[in-house]
Amino acid sequence: MTDQYTFFPDIADEATAVKRGIHSQTISKGEGVEVLLFTLAPGELLSEHTSARPAIVHVLRGTGQLTVADDAYPLAPGAWLRMAAGTKHAIVAESDLTFALYLLPRPEADA
Repeated sequence: MTDQYTFFPDIADEATAVKRGIHSQTISKGEGVEVLLFTLAPGELLSEHTSARPAIVHVLRGTGQLTVADDAYPLAPGAWLRMAAGTKHAIVAESDLTFALYLLPRPEADA
């Protein structure tokens, strides 16, 4: 990593493994975008919530279930979701689950 760029050969390798619970870590932050890695042990739940910012969820490892705006989807490596700020969502891990969360810049106020 330098001041000019950040490079990870495999972003999933940066995630901290957990035997119990949920772990999150910020791996990049700047220019309105924040990238966090989440690791959930099997059976863990991120209960329904919303984000104040638009966000992208990208599953890197493991399996689980996603509920977004009352729609349910299975999660597996490669699953990808982009959602607007304020969209309700929840995630349940079926196996060790690792995903990247990209928090995007807040939308500009209407002019």
